Amino acid sequence: MPTPDRTSLDAIVAAARDILEAQGLDRLTMQAVAERVGVRAPSLYKRVRNRDALVRLVTEATLADLERALQAVPPAADPRDTLAELLRAFRAFAHARPAAYRLVFADTPRPARPDVALLARAAAPVLQVTEVLAGPEHALEAARTVTAWAHGFISMELADAFNLGGDVDSSYVYGMACLGGAFTP
Repeated sequence: MPTPDRTSLDAIVAAARDILEAQGLDRLTMQAVAERVGVRAPSLYKRVRNRDALVRLVTEATLADLERALQAVPPAADPRDTLAELLRAFRAFAHARPAAYRLVFADTPRPARPDVALLARAAAPVLQVTEVLAGPEHALEAARTVTAWAHGFISMELADAFNLGGDVDSSYVYGMACLGGAFTP
């Protein structure tokens, strides 16, 4: 007779996400997750192949959350306002789960990387608005520019790397306005 399941994949991923936020990626181990969900580490391997697969599941859950956050931004009459709201949502997401946010952009081993389709779905709202702002032929380049600026800014902010004083929030708003006005179809 098989032994009863003592945990679920959802519980494993939730525990892994909590460990990631509390202790960082280096401390996200199969053993740590097993302890958190109340099973022995070998039991996890019934549901998750290895640590790379676990990291991938955490990244993919994070991307799903990011997709929901960005999809929740309603389109405004002016696409520049929509872009600004998307950038605010992106920043709020990063502040709410900074370790998971960093994981999305981390250079992880190939088996730990998320499905590209999930990345595309999370990026869709930005691509949609940049298509309007920069035209269909430049939508991808514009979306990459927006993402690179926002990620760079947010990464510096999360690392407490803005050391010259001033209001960081105002700087982010200024950058959003500059980006919004930079694209022409």
